Amino acid sequence: MAFISNGTTILNAGAFNVSLGNLVLISEQTASGSASVEFTTGIDSTYPIYKFEYINCHPSSASTIGFLGSTNGGSSYGITKTSASFYALHTENDATTSLSYNIFQDLAQSTSRQGLVGTLSTDSDSSGSGYLYIFNPSSTTFVKHYIANANGSNAQSINSYTAGYFNTTSAINAIQFSMSSGNIDSGTIKLYGIKDS
Repeated sequence: MAFISNGTTILNAGAFNVSLGNLVLISEQTASGSASVEFTTGIDSTYPIYKFEYINCHPSSASTIGFLGSTNGGSSYGITKTSASFYALHTENDATTSLSYNIFQDLAQSTSRQGLVGTLSTDSDSSGSGYLYIFNPSSTTFVKHYIANANGSNAQSINSYTAGYFNTTSAINAIQFSMSSGNIDSGTIKLYGIKDS
């Protein structure tokens, strides 16, 4: 006898078969007054694409969330990056709308933190959420491309799109998230590997 769900045979004559999907959770960290959140393991040649999700990251002081990369397992950060960024903005009172290139988050051969979204306020209901993809970080042939999208609230919705690359042929094997000033008061950051991609 077979057990079939939505046209897929899951159980047949004692055999069990279920797809785990392409997104594999590697690790998850919860910030609580943290100066930074670092992922120093799990980023290797296992997957061709890695995805970070940052969820309701709230700052201890008005600031922006961003990231740095490392080629030595997190012993040091600040790999050279080049990027471009733009955003769409709409205030709660409908007074301001904007679609603009973001000169505050673009980098040109910089070792600075890559910002992900505009300034987040310390209002109790303010936070930033989004995702970051890093492509083939273990390559020792090519630079490492990344794409990010984030939305933040600060009496406005500001949706930022950022893309760039770590300008190194060394493997990127650690990522650090932090605020531009102060701590990550609260928030969750998850690391996934994307298999078969």
